[in-house]
Amino acid sequence: MRLIALLLCCLALPAHAEEFLTRLLNKPVPGGVAVVPLGDGQTAPQARYDGKPVLVVKEDGRRWIAIVGIPLTVRPGGQTLEADGRALRFAVGAKQYAEQRITLKNQRQVNPLPEDLKRIERELAEQTRAYRNFSSNTPSNLLLDRPVDGPLSSRFGVRRFFNGEERNPHAGLDFAVAAGTPIKAPAAGKVTLIGDYFFNGKTVFVDHGQGFISMFCHLSKVDVRPGQQLPRGTVLGRVGATGRATGPHMHWNISLNDARVDPAIFINAFQP
Repeated sequence: MRLIALLLCCLALPAHAEEFLTRLLNKPVPGGVAVVPLGDGQTAPQARYDGKPVLVVKEDGRRWIAIVGIPLTVRPGGQTLEADGRALRFAVGAKQYAEQRITLKNQRQVNPLPEDLKRIERELAEQTRAYRNFSSNTPSNLLLDRPVDGPLSSRFGVRRFFNGEERNPHAGLDFAVAAGTPIKAPAAGKVTLIGDYFFNGKTVFVDHGQGFISMFCHLSKVDVRPGQQLPRGTVLGRVGATGRATGPHMHWNISLNDARVDPAIFINAFQP
């Protein structure tokens, strides 16, 4: 009887290990991630969602999975992933996000002037191109390191009201840390864009591979250069309060297939 129990335990271990990424990342809600099985073929399937290429990896050396970023604007219900000519359905559940009310002294950061809007439009186009970059590299890790050591302050998806006026939801995760705190790359990657923007202030984009992008903004200092390859843990800049910020903090965006998703998913801090 003891031998049978031991054999059953051993047989269960590979299946348990195989599901690690799925258990970690599968949070199929608006602003979340859907993990879609693609089979165990010899070569990686080509997957697309909403017309955009999707990150595909092999889970524990066994089966291929697509890791799909779900935009905040998607309504709960059925969605379709295209993979090598197949239409694969997955379900998106509901999630209620909190509200946040922020007072800014600089009214131009709430209602920009016409000349500001031209700058914002130009900067948005530049950053959109960086988010849509899709390299062939496989990310070094999907369980990410925290870029800084500190408590979470403003979470992803919060509906934001600046001086009483609603603006876009919070597209990243904020950490409450002091100015000058070093910010480290949560996974290996390539610096694809550096800028100093109207809303985001000093900003760094890091491409981890296959459309898996980190963006860090409001920095006080940038310590890397465009095109630089960053090993995991490299200091890329320092925390600041540049751009539209009420004080020093570290703001971190994660994008998958050009959809901004909750970074908390990748550091095992997601709240349903």
